[in-house]
Amino acid sequence: MSVDHHTYSATPRDWWQAARPHTWPNAFAPVIVGSGAAAYAGGFSWWRALLALVVAWALIIGVNYANDYSDGIRGTDEDRTGPTRLTGGRLAKPAHVKLAAFLAFGAAAVAGIAVSLASAWWLILVGAIAIAGAWFYTGGRNPYGYRGLGEVAVFIFFGLVAVLGTEFTQAGAVSWIGLGCAVAIGAISASVNLANNLRDIPSDTAAGKITLAVRLGDRNTRYAYTALASTPFVLSLIMAAELLPLVLAILALPLALSGILVALRGATGPALIPLIKSTGQAMLMWAVITGIVLFLNSPAL
Repeated sequence: MSVDHHTYSATPRDWWQAARPHTWPNAFAPVIVGSGAAAYAGGFSWWRALLALVVAWALIIGVNYANDYSDGIRGTDEDRTGPTRLTGGRLAKPAHVKLAAFLAFGAAAVAGIAVSLASAWWLILVGAIAIAGAWFYTGGRNPYGYRGLGEVAVFIFFGLVAVLGTEFTQAGAVSWIGLGCAVAIGAISASVNLANNLRDIPSDTAAGKITLAVRLGDRNTRYAYTALASTPFVLSLIMAAELLPLVLAILALPLALSGILVALRGATGPALIPLIKSTGQAMLMWAVITGIVLFLNSPAL
């Protein structure tokens, strides 16, 4: 039996960075616009919104720790330019990182069961699929994140499921406006993931991690990122046909454009990190403006 004599030295700051706060807009944005859509449909519930927020937030922290653990034990995190890697950087015991992931998933499950029992029991099954999806992204024997399906999962879980689930648990139904918001958030959320994988094309290729970015290649990945990051603004124009003030969300476009220009000008490695940050900020700003407009036009006001 081998004994691990390595001294692990992860600080609270390392654990914080490994939770990747720059990805948290991917959790906050869908709950904000989903709650706005529910309010517009006449069904806002602050405590259900709060539970939905806990689900999404805990889920994304769990995903980040799970990826840190799974990539770290596979050795695909040996040469990274991004945030702190606890497992790959040998800063924390792999078992502890895995435990952190499952504690976060547990928190998401508890909040998810609570909000499901208050609205529709079958949503527990949707939540279970979402948690399984979070783990098997890079976990298990055949992770789908290594097969180019990461962005599809982000679109589904942090776009369609998160936005429409938030709306449904509050309003008891989903709407066309809710669907528009779900597609918008799913697309730009997937663009954040794609930008992250664009940065990692060289190291992922070397490690045999076949992400969508590796499949598409550098140039096509930049075009796909641009299309996904632009989607919310196209949908703002479409949804403005029903509610004109929704066009105000285009105020977030400069933030998105700054990231798009970085991508199209061919930035690589650490130079892509600001792009990931600005895209997340654009998503959050779009969600906040859209959510506020929907709230202000709700039947209750």
